[in-house]
Amino acid sequence: MQVRDKLGLGTVQFGLSYGISNKAGKTSDEEVQKILKTAEQKGINVLDSASAYGNAEEVLGQNDISGFKLVSKFLPPSEGKMVISQLKQSLKNLRLNYLYGYLAHRPMELLIHPEQWGELLDFKAEGIVEKIGFSLNEPEELEKLLEKGFVPDLIQVPYNYFDRRFESAIINLKDKGCEVHTRSAFLQGLFFMDPNELQDHFAEVKPLLEQLQEIKPLNGALLKFVLERPFIDKVITGVENEAQLMQNIDSIEIAATLPELEKTISNDILIPSRWSKS
Repeated sequence: MQVRDKLGLGTVQFGLSYGISNKAGKTSDEEVQKILKTAEQKGINVLDSASAYGNAEEVLGQNDISGFKLVSKFLPPSEGKMVISQLKQSLKNLRLNYLYGYLAHRPMELLIHPEQWGELLDFKAEGIVEKIGFSLNEPEELEKLLEKGFVPDLIQVPYNYFDRRFESAIINLKDKGCEVHTRSAFLQGLFFMDPNELQDHFAEVKPLLEQLQEIKPLNGALLKFVLERPFIDKVITGVENEAQLMQNIDSIEIAATLPELEKTISNDILIPSRWSKS
């Protein structure tokens, strides 16, 4: 298997304008069509979406996605939108009868409402979901969920050259048969931003970014770094257009190996939700 075969396609850009370096906005329906066609031709077989990604699932449903495994995520039930209701809506939007994976987008809610985990187990038993689990932001979340006996079939976590917080945990879960998907290989595009244009909040990584940006192609090197980890099954990356997808795929083949990271990066950089507080 080639390293690039571990690539999965994120779809948040299909429904929202997303990412610190995104200047083009939401991807057009026509461009989505091109991306999906090229992705399938290049052997990408996992699409990652969520009910929270604007109308991304509806956009996907307008295309032939029968050649892909679909992973979606649900939000904490509110205003009558129970988990089963969200699942049915996602299936309707995607025009599918079942999902490969269904993940809790806000998994800490499962600690307050453990019956939701029971619902996920029921979905598996009924055959409308193959694998259940969580989309996580911090290792402490996983620890608490495992303590409650919620053992996932599939998890998605951030992992990149700067961010190794989940490494020991996902190695352990992988050994127990859990499928591991990672996201944020480009840290929402931070790796490509001009350090001189970044706020002081990013001061600790500005020199590192300058050094990294001397490596060409950087996108390939960053992807290769994650793809080569044997404990990772799929690396989910989003693209804004077909050309970007092809650049990512082609760049992996010629990418250099990144140097060892000699410092620990603070959570204020690793967790994008903290960036707005700068």
